Amino acid sequence: MNTAPVHHIGLLLVPGFSMLALGGLLDCLQAANTLQDGAVYRASCLSPAGGLVSSNSGLALPTQPTTTAGLLAVFVIAADAAQPDAATLTWLRHCADSGVVLAGVDAGAAWLAGAGLLEGLRACADWALLDGLAEDHPGVAWANGLWEISTAPPRLSCAGGTASVDLCCAWLAARHGERVGQELIHALGQKALRPRDERQRAGYSERRGAGSPKLAEALSLMEANLAEPLPTDEVARLVGVSRRQLERLFKQHLDSLPSRHYLELRLARAQRLLQQGSQSILQIGLSCGFSSGPHFSNAYKAHFGHTPRDERSQRAQAWRRAATPQGELP
Repeated sequence: MNTAPVHHIGLLLVPGFSMLALGGLLDCLQAANTLQDGAVYRASCLSPAGGLVSSNSGLALPTQPTTTAGLLAVFVIAADAAQPDAATLTWLRHCADSGVVLAGVDAGAAWLAGAGLLEGLRACADWALLDGLAEDHPGVAWANGLWEISTAPPRLSCAGGTASVDLCCAWLAARHGERVGQELIHALGQKALRPRDERQRAGYSERRGAGSPKLAEALSLMEANLAEPLPTDEVARLVGVSRRQLERLFKQHLDSLPSRHYLELRLARAQRLLQQGSQSILQIGLSCGFSSGPHFSNAYKAHFGHTPRDERSQRAQAWRRAATPQGELP
């Protein structure tokens, strides 16, 4: 007779969550149950009110109302860094006060940060969210790695997709020992646990400037100075080429002028912040090097075909659609 203790794991599903990330966690916990008798993990899908929650694929899964009773850990699985409701923030803080291990998957760390539970800690999320998270939560050390684990307080976080498997394997290995961790990794068909600091993807300047060190250096300078754009002559001087040489490099490798490409970098960052962050439209425009609200709005509309306000409105509409269970009308 198996007398191993049962450890309850709550999987908080946020509308639009990744089925891939959820599946990775469930596979990992099931494999751990199969491999060793020292503990049994029982996972339950949760949401603030219970009922159906729609995933990013449109499939809706049943959930139970949130509770802290008997929980060892809660994994927040989200694909959008939007601010959670006040009740969920309060519930997450209550979990923390009760000693529950808290984990953020994909954009889940944004929800933990919103509850003030990651201050002074390293954390990670999907790479596309990092700029907005750094703006909204500067007290968190955001990393572009695959996963992070803090033991005091117990906080876990990871990027999107299959990074949930790496995070769960690393956590279970810390709980049950390296041997169990290795067996778990092999049972899941992996050769090895990916390092926590393995970069999710190469930096922009590394990828776009791969054909020219001078171009890569110029792109790095632009990326580092989005709030206060450098004149093209100054970029050329700092890189050590003439303005004409710099323009030739941009034309050859990117088919663009330095000034035009610089503007596109600033607008791309503004779009990410509008989609993922909670700053005002004016704050975002100023932080991306635009001198005023009208200047930002005009440049944004000329590039994307709609205004920053329209961008925010589209995000809100997408969130409402994701939050509507299948079979129900908004």
